[in-house]
Amino acid sequence: MADKITTRAENYSERYNDIVKVADLAENSDVRWCMVIKPYGYAIRENIRDVLDKMFKNTGHVNAYFPLFIPKSFFSKEASHVEWFAKECAIVTHYRLKNSPDSKWVIVDPEAKLEEELIVRPTSETIIRNSYKNRIHSYRDLPLLINQWANVVRWEMRTRMFLRTTEFLRQEWHTAHATEKEADDEARKMLDVYDDFVTNFMAISSVLGIKPEHEKFAGAVQTYTFEPMMQDGKALQAGTSHHLGQNFAKAFDVKFTNEKNELEYVYATSRGVSTRLIWWLIMAHSDDKGLVLPPALAPLHVVVVPIYKTEEELKQIKEYIQTLIERFDTTKLDFKGKYFKASINLRWKIDEDTNRSPGWKFNEYEAKGVPIRITVGLRDLEAWMVEVFKRESGEKSSVKLEEVDLHIDNYLYKEQNNLLRKNQAFREANTFVVDTYEDFKEKVEKWFVLAHRDGTLETADKIKEETSATIRCIPFDQPDEAGKCILTGKPSKKRVLFARSY
Repeated sequence: MADKITTRAENYSERYNDIVKVADLAENSDVRWCMVIKPYGYAIRENIRDVLDKMFKNTGHVNAYFPLFIPKSFFSKEASHVEWFAKECAIVTHYRLKNSPDSKWVIVDPEAKLEEELIVRPTSETIIRNSYKNRIHSYRDLPLLINQWANVVRWEMRTRMFLRTTEFLRQEWHTAHATEKEADDEARKMLDVYDDFVTNFMAISSVLGIKPEHEKFAGAVQTYTFEPMMQDGKALQAGTSHHLGQNFAKAFDVKFTNEKNELEYVYATSRGVSTRLIWWLIMAHSDDKGLVLPPALAPLHVVVVPIYKTEEELKQIKEYIQTLIERFDTTKLDFKGKYFKASINLRWKIDEDTNRSPGWKFNEYEAKGVPIRITVGLRDLEAWMVEVFKRESGEKSSVKLEEVDLHIDNYLYKEQNNLLRKNQAFREANTFVVDTYEDFKEKVEKWFVLAHRDGTLETADKIKEETSATIRCIPFDQPDEAGKCILTGKPSKKRVLFARSY
Protein backbone atom coordinates (compact mmCIF):
# COMPACT_ATOMS: atom_id res chain seq x y z
CA MET A 1 0.00 0.00 0.00
CA ALA A 2 1.49 3.31 -1.10
CA ASP A 3 0.17 5.43 1.77
CA LYS A 4 2.42 5.45 4.82
CA ILE A 5 1.09 5.54 8.36
CA THR A 6 2.85 7.96 10.69
CA THR A 7 4.15 6.01 13.68
CA ARG A 8 2.92 6.62 17.19
CA ALA A 9 6.39 7.82 18.20
CA GLU A 10 6.52 10.34 15.34
CA ASN A 11 3.11 11.96 15.79
CA TYR A 12 0.24 10.21 17.55
CA SER A 13 -2.38 12.68 16.37
CA GLU A 14 -1.28 12.48 12.73
CA ARG A 15 -1.25 8.67 12.92
CA TYR A 16 -4.99 8.79 13.55
CA ASN A 17 -5.59 10.82 10.38
CA ASP A 18 -3.42 8.41 8.40
CA ILE A 19 -5.33 5.36 9.67
CA VAL A 20 -8.69 6.88 8.73
CA LYS A 21 -7.29 7.43 5.24
CA VAL A 22 -5.50 4.14 4.57
CA ALA A 23 -8.27 2.04 6.16
CA ASP A 24 -10.70 3.85 3.86
CA LEU A 25 -13.06 4.80 6.68
CA ALA A 26 -14.02 8.38 5.80
CA GLU A 27 -13.02 11.52 3.97
CA ASN A 28 -13.60 15.23 4.35
CA SER A 29 -16.68 16.55 2.59
CA ASP A 30 -16.91 19.62 0.39
CA VAL A 31 -19.41 20.74 3.00
CA ARG A 32 -17.05 22.36 5.45
CA TRP A 33 -16.64 20.63 8.83
CA CYS A 34 -18.60 17.56 7.66
CA MET A 35 -17.37 14.13 6.59
CA VAL A 36 -18.30 11.38 4.17
CA ILE A 37 -18.43 8.01 5.94
CA LYS A 38 -17.18 5.49 3.38
CA PRO A 39 -18.52 1.93 3.10
CA TYR A 40 -15.92 0.27 5.34
CA GLY A 41 -16.32 2.92 8.02
CA TYR A 42 -20.09 2.73 7.74
CA ALA A 43 -19.97 -1.06 8.06
CA ILE A 44 -18.29 -0.62 11.45
CA ARG A 45 -20.98 1.89 12.39
CA GLU A 46 -23.73 -0.55 11.32
CA ASN A 47 -22.25 -3.32 13.45
CA ILE A 48 -22.12 -0.98 16.45
CA ARG A 49 -25.69 0.13 15.84
CA ASP A 50 -27.04 -3.40 15.37
CA VAL A 51 -25.63 -4.70 18.64
CA LEU A 52 -26.66 -1.63 20.63
CA ASP A 53 -30.14 -1.67 19.13
CA LYS A 54 -30.71 -5.23 20.30
CA MET A 55 -29.41 -4.37 23.74
CA PHE A 56 -31.82 -1.44 23.93
CA LYS A 57 -34.78 -3.56 22.90
CA ASN A 58 -33.79 -6.28 25.36
CA THR A 59 -34.14 -3.70 28.14
CA GLY A 60 -37.64 -2.68 27.07
CA HIS A 61 -36.89 0.33 24.86
CA VAL A 62 -38.50 0.96 21.47
CA ASN A 63 -37.40 3.09 18.52
CA ALA A 64 -39.14 6.19 17.21
CA TYR A 65 -38.17 9.22 15.15
CA PHE A 66 -38.65 12.92 15.85
CA PRO A 67 -38.23 15.99 13.59
CA LEU A 68 -34.85 17.35 12.57
CA PHE A 69 -36.12 20.92 13.06
CA ILE A 70 -36.96 22.41 16.45
CA PRO A 71 -38.88 25.68 16.94
CA LYS A 72 -36.54 28.27 18.43
CA SER A 73 -39.06 29.04 21.17
CA PHE A 74 -38.64 25.51 22.55
CA PHE A 75 -35.06 26.25 23.55
CA SER A 76 -35.99 29.30 25.58
CA LYS A 77 -38.17 27.16 27.85
CA GLU A 78 -35.18 25.55 29.57
CA ALA A 79 -32.64 28.29 30.31
CA SER A 80 -29.54 26.16 31.03
CA HIS A 81 -30.23 24.10 27.90
CA VAL A 82 -30.20 27.07 25.54
CA GLU A 83 -27.07 28.46 27.20
CA TRP A 84 -25.28 25.12 26.69
CA PHE A 85 -26.07 24.80 22.98
CA ALA A 86 -26.42 28.44 21.89
CA LYS A 87 -23.01 28.73 20.25
CA GLU A 88 -23.41 25.47 18.32
CA CYS A 89 -26.88 25.93 16.82
CA ALA A 90 -27.56 26.13 13.09
CA ILE A 91 -30.73 28.13 12.38
CA VAL A 92 -33.13 27.99 9.42
CA THR A 93 -34.61 31.43 8.69
CA HIS A 94 -36.05 31.04 5.15
CA TYR A 95 -37.69 28.27 3.16
CA ARG A 96 -37.16 29.23 -0.48
CA LEU A 97 -34.49 30.32 -2.98
CA LYS A 98 -34.84 32.25 -6.22
CA ASN A 99 -32.69 33.50 -9.08
CA SER A 100 -31.14 36.94 -8.81
CA PRO A 101 -32.45 39.60 -11.24
CA ASP A 102 -29.62 38.89 -13.68
CA SER A 103 -30.08 35.09 -13.26
CA LYS A 104 -26.40 34.65 -12.45
CA TRP A 105 -26.85 33.83 -8.80
CA VAL A 106 -29.24 31.96 -6.55
CA ILE A 107 -30.36 34.06 -3.59
CA VAL A 108 -32.61 33.66 -0.56
CA ASP A 109 -36.13 34.81 -1.31
CA PRO A 110 -36.73 37.64 1.22
CA GLU A 111 -40.46 37.02 1.03
CA ALA A 112 -40.02 33.44 2.24
CA LYS A 113 -38.98 34.23 5.78
CA LEU A 114 -40.24 31.77 8.41
CA GLU A 115 -42.68 33.07 10.99
CA GLU A 116 -40.64 31.26 13.64
CA GLU A 117 -37.03 30.31 13.01
CA LEU A 118 -36.10 26.64 13.28
CA ILE A 119 -33.04 25.18 14.95
CA VAL A 120 -31.43 22.18 13.25
CA ARG A 121 -31.41 19.48 15.92
CA PRO A 122 -28.30 19.63 18.17
CA THR A 123 -30.09 17.26 20.58
CA SER A 124 -33.74 16.33 21.00
CA GLU A 125 -34.73 16.87 24.64
CA THR A 126 -36.96 19.85 23.90
CA ILE A 127 -38.98 18.54 20.97
CA ILE A 128 -39.36 15.09 22.48
CA ARG A 129 -40.58 16.44 25.82
CA ASN A 130 -43.10 18.56 23.96
CA SER A 131 -44.30 15.42 22.18
CA TYR A 132 -44.52 13.50 25.46
CA LYS A 133 -46.98 16.10 26.75
CA ASN A 134 -49.54 14.67 24.29
CA ARG A 135 -48.77 11.03 25.09
CA ILE A 136 -48.55 10.90 28.87
CA HIS A 137 -51.71 11.31 30.95
CA SER A 138 -51.70 8.66 33.65
CA TYR A 139 -49.20 6.63 35.67
CA ARG A 140 -50.37 3.75 33.48
CA ASP A 141 -48.59 5.43 30.53
CA LEU A 142 -45.27 5.20 32.38
CA PRO A 143 -42.51 4.40 32.02
CA LEU A 144 -42.14 5.60 28.45
CA LEU A 145 -38.87 4.19 27.08
CA ILE A 146 -37.99 5.57 23.63
CA ASN A 147 -34.77 5.55 21.62
CA GLN A 148 -34.04 7.47 18.44
CA TRP A 149 -31.37 6.79 15.79
CA ALA A 150 -30.71 10.12 14.13
CA ASN A 151 -28.26 12.71 12.89
CA VAL A 152 -27.59 15.94 14.78
CA VAL A 153 -25.89 19.22 13.89
CA ARG A 154 -23.56 21.16 16.17
CA TRP A 155 -21.56 23.98 14.64
CA GLU A 156 -18.12 22.80 15.73
CA MET A 157 -15.09 25.03 15.12
CA ARG A 158 -12.40 22.42 15.76
CA THR A 159 -13.24 19.28 13.84
CA ARG A 160 -11.77 15.83 13.35
CA MET A 161 -13.39 12.94 11.53
CA PHE A 162 -15.54 10.74 13.79
CA LEU A 163 -14.49 12.65 16.91
CA ARG A 164 -16.04 16.04 16.27
CA THR A 165 -17.88 17.06 13.10
CA THR A 166 -20.67 19.52 12.46
CA GLU A 167 -23.07 16.73 11.50
CA PHE A 168 -22.78 13.32 13.09
CA LEU A 169 -24.82 10.16 13.64
CA ARG A 170 -25.99 9.14 17.08
CA GLN A 171 -28.65 7.45 19.14
CA GLU A 172 -30.65 9.25 21.81
CA TRP A 173 -32.62 7.69 24.62
CA HIS A 174 -35.41 9.80 26.07
CA THR A 175 -37.47 8.23 28.85
CA ALA A 176 -40.22 9.35 31.24
CA HIS A 177 -40.94 7.92 34.71
CA ALA A 178 -43.36 8.24 37.60
CA THR A 179 -40.79 8.70 40.38
CA GLU A 180 -37.38 10.23 40.87
CA LYS A 181 -35.94 6.87 41.96
CA GLU A 182 -37.20 5.16 38.77
CA ALA A 183 -35.56 7.86 36.67
CA ASP A 184 -32.26 7.64 38.50
CA ASP A 185 -32.30 3.83 38.37
CA GLU A 186 -32.90 4.06 34.62
CA ALA A 187 -29.99 6.45 34.10
CA ARG A 188 -27.66 4.18 36.08
CA LYS A 189 -28.91 0.99 34.46
CA MET A 190 -28.46 2.27 30.92
CA LEU A 191 -24.95 3.47 31.74
CA ASP A 192 -24.38 -0.18 32.67
CA VAL A 193 -25.74 -1.19 29.24
CA TYR A 194 -23.24 1.13 27.57
CA ASP A 195 -20.44 -0.29 29.70
CA ASP A 196 -21.51 -3.82 28.81
CA PHE A 197 -21.30 -2.95 25.13
CA VAL A 198 -17.93 -1.24 25.21
CA THR A 199 -16.43 -3.94 27.42
CA ASN A 200 -17.72 -7.07 25.70
CA PHE A 201 -18.04 -5.88 22.10
CA MET A 202 -15.60 -2.98 21.73
CA ALA A 203 -13.06 -4.68 24.04
CA ILE A 204 -12.42 -1.43 25.94
CA SER A 205 -12.31 -0.92 29.69
CA SER A 206 -13.66 2.35 31.12
CA VAL A 207 -13.93 4.21 34.39
CA LEU A 208 -17.58 4.70 35.35
CA GLY A 209 -18.68 7.55 37.53
CA ILE A 210 -20.62 10.76 38.14
CA LYS A 211 -19.81 14.04 36.47
CA PRO A 212 -19.05 16.87 38.93
CA GLU A 213 -21.68 19.56 39.31
CA HIS A 214 -20.06 21.98 36.86
CA GLU A 215 -19.67 19.30 34.16
CA LYS A 216 -23.15 17.80 34.13
CA PHE A 217 -25.47 18.08 31.12
CA ALA A 218 -27.55 21.23 30.71
CA GLY A 219 -30.80 20.80 32.65
CA ALA A 220 -29.70 17.56 34.34
CA VAL A 221 -29.94 16.69 38.02
CA GLN A 222 -27.15 14.17 37.59
CA THR A 223 -24.91 13.05 34.72
CA TYR A 224 -23.26 9.63 34.70
CA THR A 225 -20.36 8.90 32.37
CA PHE A 226 -17.86 6.28 31.22
CA GLU A 227 -14.31 7.43 30.52
CA PRO A 228 -11.78 5.28 28.62
CA MET A 229 -8.06 5.96 28.30
CA MET A 230 -6.61 6.44 24.84
CA GLN A 231 -3.17 5.11 23.90
CA ASP A 232 -1.62 8.52 24.58
CA GLY A 233 -3.06 8.64 28.10
CA LYS A 234 -5.82 11.14 27.37
CA ALA A 235 -9.47 10.60 28.25
CA LEU A 236 -12.54 10.67 26.06
CA GLN A 237 -16.12 11.31 27.13
CA ALA A 238 -17.46 8.48 25.02
CA GLY A 239 -21.00 8.51 26.34
CA THR A 240 -23.15 9.93 29.11
CA SER A 241 -26.45 9.13 30.81
CA HIS A 242 -28.49 11.93 32.36
CA HIS A 243 -31.05 11.97 35.15
CA LEU A 244 -33.05 15.06 34.21
CA GLY A 245 -35.39 15.16 37.18
CA GLN A 246 -38.51 17.24 36.43
CA ASN A 247 -36.72 20.17 34.78
CA PHE A 248 -37.82 19.48 31.21
CA ALA A 249 -41.26 18.27 32.33
CA LYS A 250 -41.88 21.61 34.04
CA ALA A 251 -40.58 23.53 31.03
CA PHE A 252 -42.98 21.70 28.69
CA ASP A 253 -45.80 21.02 31.15
CA VAL A 254 -45.55 17.21 30.95
CA LYS A 255 -47.81 15.96 33.74
CA PHE A 256 -49.52 12.72 34.70
CA THR A 257 -52.13 11.61 37.19
CA ASN A 258 -50.47 9.42 39.81
CA GLU A 259 -51.99 6.49 41.70
CA LYS A 260 -53.44 8.91 44.28
CA ASN A 261 -55.23 10.74 41.46
CA GLU A 262 -52.94 13.75 41.89
CA LEU A 263 -51.32 15.69 39.04
CA GLU A 264 -47.55 15.45 39.03
CA TYR A 265 -44.68 16.27 36.67
CA VAL A 266 -42.93 13.26 35.14
CA TYR A 267 -39.27 12.48 35.85
CA ALA A 268 -37.05 12.12 32.81
CA THR A 269 -33.73 10.75 31.55
CA SER A 270 -31.74 11.09 28.36
CA ARG A 271 -28.45 9.72 27.03
CA GLY A 272 -26.62 9.00 23.82
CA VAL A 273 -23.54 7.72 22.00
CA SER A 274 -22.43 8.65 18.50
CA THR A 275 -20.04 7.91 15.66
CA ARG A 276 -17.42 9.09 18.15
CA LEU A 277 -17.28 5.41 19.17
CA ILE A 278 -15.43 4.70 15.90
CA TRP A 279 -12.84 7.32 16.82
CA TRP A 280 -12.54 5.57 20.16
CA LEU A 281 -11.99 2.16 18.53
CA ILE A 282 -9.17 3.56 16.44
CA MET A 283 -7.49 5.36 19.33
CA ALA A 284 -7.79 2.42 21.71
CA HIS A 285 -6.64 -0.51 19.57
CA SER A 286 -4.71 0.66 16.49
CA ASP A 287 -0.99 0.19 15.92
CA ASP A 288 1.56 1.60 13.50
CA LYS A 289 0.28 -0.70 10.73
CA GLY A 290 -3.33 0.50 10.97
CA LEU A 291 -6.58 -0.62 12.55
CA VAL A 292 -6.87 -3.48 14.99
CA LEU A 293 -10.57 -4.32 15.23
CA PRO A 294 -12.32 -6.45 17.84
CA PRO A 295 -13.87 -9.37 15.94
CA ALA A 296 -17.32 -8.66 17.43
CA LEU A 297 -17.51 -5.47 15.35
CA ALA A 298 -15.16 -6.15 12.42
CA PRO A 299 -16.80 -5.78 8.96
CA LEU A 300 -14.66 -8.71 7.79
CA HIS A 301 -13.38 -11.58 9.92
CA VAL A 302 -11.50 -13.46 7.22
CA VAL A 303 -10.13 -12.52 3.82
CA VAL A 304 -8.79 -15.17 1.46
CA VAL A 305 -6.03 -14.01 -0.91
CA PRO A 306 -5.34 -16.53 -3.70
CA ILE A 307 -1.88 -16.36 -5.28
CA TYR A 308 -2.15 -17.15 -9.00
CA LYS A 309 -1.01 -16.12 -12.46
CA THR A 310 -3.68 -17.54 -14.75
CA GLU A 311 -7.42 -18.07 -14.65
CA GLU A 312 -6.80 -21.82 -14.67
CA GLU A 313 -4.67 -21.53 -11.52
CA LEU A 314 -7.38 -19.45 -9.83
CA LYS A 315 -9.94 -22.11 -10.76
CA GLN A 316 -7.78 -24.81 -9.15
CA ILE A 317 -7.36 -22.79 -5.97
CA LYS A 318 -11.10 -22.08 -5.67
CA GLU A 319 -11.91 -25.75 -6.14
CA TYR A 320 -9.29 -26.58 -3.50
CA ILE A 321 -10.83 -24.27 -0.87
CA GLN A 322 -14.46 -24.98 -1.78
CA THR A 323 -15.05 -27.15 1.29
CA LEU A 324 -13.53 -24.43 3.44
CA ILE A 325 -15.84 -21.79 1.94
CA GLU A 326 -18.83 -24.02 2.58
CA ARG A 327 -17.82 -24.23 6.23
CA PHE A 328 -17.42 -20.44 6.36
CA ASP A 329 -21.01 -20.07 5.20
CA THR A 330 -22.33 -22.04 8.16
CA THR A 331 -19.97 -20.69 10.84
CA LYS A 332 -21.45 -18.49 13.56
CA LEU A 333 -19.62 -16.55 16.25
CA ASP A 334 -21.17 -15.93 19.67
CA PHE A 335 -20.16 -12.79 21.55
CA LYS A 336 -21.87 -12.54 24.89
CA GLY A 337 -22.69 -9.48 26.94
CA LYS A 338 -24.81 -9.00 30.03
CA TYR A 339 -27.77 -7.64 28.06
CA PHE A 340 -27.37 -9.40 24.72
CA LYS A 341 -25.76 -12.47 23.18
CA ALA A 342 -24.76 -11.75 19.59
CA SER A 343 -24.70 -14.75 17.29
CA ILE A 344 -23.27 -13.44 14.03
CA ASN A 345 -22.36 -15.09 10.77
CA LEU A 346 -18.68 -15.31 9.93
CA ARG A 347 -17.96 -12.38 7.61
CA TRP A 348 -15.53 -13.35 4.87
CA LYS A 349 -14.50 -12.63 1.27
CA ILE A 350 -12.17 -13.89 -1.47
CA ASP A 351 -10.09 -11.12 -3.04
CA GLU A 352 -9.71 -11.99 -6.71
CA ASP A 353 -8.80 -8.45 -7.80
CA THR A 354 -6.22 -8.74 -10.59
CA ASN A 355 -5.35 -5.04 -10.48
CA ARG A 356 -3.59 -5.30 -7.12
CA SER A 357 -0.56 -7.39 -6.18
CA PRO A 358 -0.72 -9.85 -3.26
CA GLY A 359 1.68 -7.63 -1.30
CA TRP A 360 -0.59 -4.61 -1.79
CA LYS A 361 -3.56 -6.65 -0.57
CA PHE A 362 -1.67 -7.86 2.49
CA ASN A 363 -0.93 -4.28 3.52
CA GLU A 364 -4.48 -3.15 2.77
CA TYR A 365 -6.16 -5.77 4.96
CA GLU A 366 -3.63 -5.27 7.71
CA ALA A 367 -4.38 -1.52 7.65
CA LYS A 368 -8.13 -2.28 7.76
CA GLY A 369 -7.71 -4.49 10.79
CA VAL A 370 -9.15 -7.68 9.26
CA PRO A 371 -8.48 -10.27 12.01
CA ILE A 372 -7.47 -13.19 9.78
CA ARG A 373 -5.89 -13.39 6.33
CA ILE A 374 -5.63 -16.73 4.55
CA THR A 375 -3.19 -17.01 1.67
CA VAL A 376 -3.28 -19.97 -0.69
CA GLY A 377 -1.18 -20.74 -3.76
CA LEU A 378 -0.46 -23.77 -5.97
CA ARG A 379 2.23 -25.11 -3.64
CA ASP A 380 -0.30 -25.20 -0.81
CA LEU A 381 -2.53 -27.45 -2.90
CA GLU A 382 0.16 -30.09 -3.06
CA ALA A 383 0.58 -30.12 0.74
CA TRP A 384 -3.09 -29.63 1.63
CA MET A 385 -2.12 -26.55 3.57
CA VAL A 386 -2.91 -22.81 3.67
CA GLU A 387 -1.08 -19.89 5.27
CA VAL A 388 -2.94 -18.14 8.10
CA PHE A 389 -1.96 -14.65 9.27
CA LYS A 390 -3.44 -13.32 12.52
CA ARG A 391 -3.68 -9.53 12.70
CA GLU A 392 -3.62 -8.84 16.45
CA SER A 393 -0.75 -11.20 17.31
CA GLY A 394 1.12 -10.89 13.99
CA GLU A 395 1.50 -14.69 13.87
CA LYS A 396 1.85 -16.40 10.51
CA SER A 397 1.70 -20.18 10.17
CA SER A 398 0.95 -23.01 7.76
CA VAL A 399 -2.23 -24.83 8.70
CA LYS A 400 -3.80 -28.02 7.39
CA LEU A 401 -6.90 -27.27 5.34
CA GLU A 402 -9.19 -29.31 7.57
CA GLU A 403 -7.92 -27.51 10.70
CA VAL A 404 -8.50 -23.94 9.51
CA ASP A 405 -11.91 -23.69 11.21
CA LEU A 406 -10.41 -24.38 14.62
CA HIS A 407 -7.73 -21.75 14.14
CA ILE A 408 -10.29 -19.16 13.08
CA ASP A 409 -12.82 -19.89 15.80
CA ASN A 410 -10.31 -20.03 18.65
CA TYR A 411 -8.31 -17.07 17.43
CA LEU A 412 -11.24 -14.68 17.00
CA TYR A 413 -12.38 -15.23 20.59
CA LYS A 414 -8.79 -15.05 21.78
CA GLU A 415 -8.25 -11.76 19.94
CA GLN A 416 -11.42 -10.26 21.42
CA ASN A 417 -10.30 -11.20 24.93
CA ASN A 418 -6.68 -10.13 24.34
CA LEU A 419 -7.72 -6.67 23.20
CA LEU A 420 -9.84 -6.15 26.31
CA ARG A 421 -7.15 -7.53 28.60
CA LYS A 422 -4.45 -5.31 27.10
CA ASN A 423 -6.67 -2.23 27.16
CA GLN A 424 -7.61 -2.74 30.80
CA ALA A 425 -4.04 -3.49 31.85
CA PHE A 426 -2.80 -0.37 30.05
CA ARG A 427 -5.32 1.87 31.81
CA GLU A 428 -4.69 0.37 35.24
CA ALA A 429 -0.89 0.59 34.84
CA ASN A 430 -1.15 4.24 33.87
CA THR A 431 -3.62 5.46 36.51
CA PHE A 432 -1.81 7.07 39.43
CA VAL A 433 -2.88 8.02 42.94
CA VAL A 434 -1.27 11.30 44.03
CA ASP A 435 -1.42 13.52 47.11
CA THR A 436 0.68 16.56 46.13
CA TYR A 437 0.17 19.14 43.41
CA GLU A 438 3.75 18.69 42.18
CA ASP A 439 3.24 14.97 41.69
CA PHE A 440 -0.16 15.67 40.13
CA LYS A 441 1.27 18.05 37.50
CA GLU A 442 3.94 15.53 36.54
CA LYS A 443 1.59 12.55 36.20
CA VAL A 444 -1.47 14.25 34.67
CA GLU A 445 0.60 15.51 31.77
CA LYS A 446 0.34 12.03 30.26
CA TRP A 447 -1.90 9.77 32.33
CA PHE A 448 -5.01 9.36 34.51
CA VAL A 449 -4.70 10.66 38.06
CA LEU A 450 -6.84 10.03 41.14
CA ALA A 451 -6.57 12.94 43.55
CA HIS A 452 -8.49 14.86 46.19
CA ARG A 453 -10.12 18.19 45.36
CA ASP A 454 -12.16 20.62 47.44
CA GLY A 455 -15.27 20.52 45.25
CA THR A 456 -15.26 24.16 44.14
CA LEU A 457 -15.50 25.39 40.57
CA GLU A 458 -12.69 27.86 41.25
CA THR A 459 -10.29 25.03 42.08
CA ALA A 460 -11.34 22.99 39.05
CA ASP A 461 -10.84 26.03 36.78
CA LYS A 462 -7.43 26.81 38.30
CA ILE A 463 -6.21 23.24 37.81
CA LYS A 464 -7.47 23.24 34.22
CA GLU A 465 -5.77 26.58 33.53
CA GLU A 466 -2.41 25.39 34.88
CA THR A 467 -2.39 21.77 33.66
CA SER A 468 -5.07 21.44 30.92
CA ALA A 469 -6.53 18.60 33.01
CA THR A 470 -10.21 18.36 33.92
CA ILE A 471 -12.24 16.29 36.34
CA ARG A 472 -13.47 13.41 34.21
CA CYS A 473 -15.71 11.88 36.87
CA ILE A 474 -16.14 10.88 40.48
CA PRO A 475 -15.61 7.11 40.06
CA PHE A 476 -18.25 4.78 41.47
CA ASP A 477 -15.58 2.46 42.86
CA GLN A 478 -13.74 5.14 44.86
CA PRO A 479 -14.35 4.64 48.60
CA ASP A 480 -14.85 7.50 51.03
CA GLU A 481 -11.40 8.58 52.14
CA ALA A 482 -10.46 11.62 54.17
CA GLY A 483 -7.86 13.74 52.44
CA LYS A 484 -6.81 17.22 51.39
CA CYS A 485 -7.30 19.01 48.08
CA ILE A 486 -4.08 18.89 46.07
CA LEU A 487 -4.35 22.60 45.25
CA THR A 488 -5.92 24.33 48.27
CA GLY A 489 -5.32 21.86 51.09
CA LYS A 490 -9.00 22.02 52.07
CA PRO A 491 -10.73 18.83 53.33
CA SER A 492 -11.94 16.25 50.80
CA LYS A 493 -13.87 13.02 51.28
CA LYS A 494 -13.26 11.27 47.97
CA ARG A 495 -10.72 11.14 45.16
CA VAL A 496 -11.82 12.11 41.66
CA LEU A 497 -10.41 11.20 38.27
CA PHE A 498 -8.40 13.88 36.48
CA ALA A 499 -7.01 13.67 32.94
CA ARG A 500 -6.36 15.65 29.84
CA SER A 501 -8.97 14.90 27.23
CA TYR A 502 -10.04 15.12 23.62
